[in-house]
Amino acid sequence: MTTMEVQQQRQHLIMSTYNFDYLDELEAEAIHILREVAGQFEKPALLFSGGKDSITLVRLAEKAFRPGKFPFPLVHIDTGHNFEETITYRDQMVERIGEKLIIGSVQESIDQGKVVEQTGKNASRNALQTVTLLDTIAKYQFDACIGGARRDEEKARAKERIFSVRDEFGQWDPKRQRPELWNIYNGKIHKGENIRVFPISNWTELDVWNYIRREKIGLPSIYFSHERDCITRNGQLMAASPFLNMDDEDVVERKQVRFRTVGDMSCTAAVESDATLIDDIISEISASKISERGARMDDKVSEAAMEDRKKGGYF
Repeated sequence: MTTMEVQQQRQHLIMSTYNFDYLDELEAEAIHILREVAGQFEKPALLFSGGKDSITLVRLAEKAFRPGKFPFPLVHIDTGHNFEETITYRDQMVERIGEKLIIGSVQESIDQGKVVEQTGKNASRNALQTVTLLDTIAKYQFDACIGGARRDEEKARAKERIFSVRDEFGQWDPKRQRPELWNIYNGKIHKGENIRVFPISNWTELDVWNYIRREKIGLPSIYFSHERDCITRNGQLMAASPFLNMDDEDVVERKQVRFRTVGDMSCTAAVESDATLIDDIISEISASKISERGARMDDKVSEAAMEDRKKGGYF
């Protein structure tokens, strides 16, 4: 056997001892992307909603950068109509990890006259977040914003690349997307532009839950089954709250529910569920025929609701 053959056999033996499962591969890709952001941009930020996807990003950032500090702050665009459990979780998590949190307030945007609060029975602050987000990006001059969007969530999100260019007005143009060959990401931008970065774009909802189970990541309690006062509106179960414009037609019922997504209370619907453990949720999702975003009123406005919002600068 030649020296070259011995080296090849040794290399093959080393590689065959690695035991990567698919979660290891997804994790490695996401960590690589986070480190690319840290290397390519001067003022990145991590958009944090308090939902399972951005919580997963925080865990990935810990793996990418600890024992050092994150090379970016967390940014929460707070509608003022969030679930209380989510805000409590956010504050406790930020204290635990010791990282900087920047809050962009939709209420402040309303008070300043930059946006006008919707009226009517189905009024929501969700769409108003875009103006607050763009103002926050401009104020802190962020050149990259890391988000937890995934391709399997919604068809407009499926169109986006991992490094997604936004113009000087924060707008996304599907025709301006850049090729991403192998693991090469192009972060070059002109002055005023910024990049949205999606490290877990290739993950599915089930991947996220399996990762959360493996990593033993704590979550806001609304993800797990609990009793809650709800009303049925447009075929969706909405949490009864002062943020919903309710009238005499709305009947409040006590339901056993949980939430698959975390968003503004005025547009995030619950699902009836008895899942109190992560294993229960994984079984429930595996059997579900309804997509994760099927419980979001904001995606039902039109066939292209998400794409229209993204073109305007949404997450």
